[in-house]
Amino acid sequence: MKDEILLRLREGNRVSGEELARAFGVTRTAVWKHINELRAAGYEIDSSPSKGYLLIRTPDVPSPAEIKAGLGTHTFGKTLHFYPELPSTQDEARALAMQGAPEGTVVIAEAQTSGRGRIGRAWAAPPGGIYLSIILRPAITPPEALRFPLIAGVAVAQAIEEVTRLSPRLKWPNDVLISGKKVAGILTEMNAEMDRLNFIIVGIGINVNTPPENLPEELRATATTLAAESGRQIPRVKLVQALLAKFETLHDEFRKEGFEPIRRRWKALSETLGTMVTVTFADQQVHGRAFDIDQDGALLIQKWNGNLERVVAGDVSLRKAPTPWRG
Repeated sequence: MKDEILLRLREGNRVSGEELARAFGVTRTAVWKHINELRAAGYEIDSSPSKGYLLIRTPDVPSPAEIKAGLGTHTFGKTLHFYPELPSTQDEARALAMQGAPEGTVVIAEAQTSGRGRIGRAWAAPPGGIYLSIILRPAITPPEALRFPLIAGVAVAQAIEEVTRLSPRLKWPNDVLISGKKVAGILTEMNAEMDRLNFIIVGIGINVNTPPENLPEELRATATTLAAESGRQIPRVKLVQALLAKFETLHDEFRKEGFEPIRRRWKALSETLGTMVTVTFADQQVHGRAFDIDQDGALLIQKWNGNLERVVAGDVSLRKAPTPWRG
């Protein structure tokens, strides 16, 4: 009932309690209680005994009601689970996927207490950011899943640019940078058999309006937030809507045209290619120039002797400022 009343108020006109009560078959007292619940959730609603209720302002909370109100997707976000706090959106999404949740299901939280990044590292997730996980069920083989951090990275970069007018760059395999500092990270986890992928969980964390001083002290030199870079508060609901729309468009393109068009977009946004890098994985390191990414999304490193080494996973350290890439 509350959502139906909110939908009616979104039309932008004043509506009386009597009219709402008649439309939904409840008492005016019930309407009043739902209005107060909306106010408690952060909705600013003006009321006049003679003119009725008018929605003045909505809260910037990435709740299902707010995200769906302006969401232009056909699949992504149509099923959406929102929590004020979770240990991990990845874990919740995985549990839902195991229960058969459809492709495009989104789990989003205002804060995470046990968020994680790649290689089991902790991911700081204080209030003010965007923390979500998306369930995907692409008809691909497990090795092809390596492409999804790059597809998601392009979607995040495009959404940030559209909403903030900032110019994000991509660091292989899963970081989004602004002014050389990390503003977003991507984590992909999959459930697969020998030659069959059951599902992928794509986790995305974006530092949006969190005050920089609220970031962990050890990250302040290397991380930033969209608000800090733009000098203004960023509408998180609008950013989530843009992200889901961009990701869905790229996902559809990937299914129809393959990875190559997205690979070209990733390369155009790359902060890695053309740069001298050190890639650390397991107990090894590879040094050289980031030469290219291949059709699977793996990073090709040109070593000092001219040989190319293919890297499918690892931590990349940029050893100097990138040079323009023309590959």
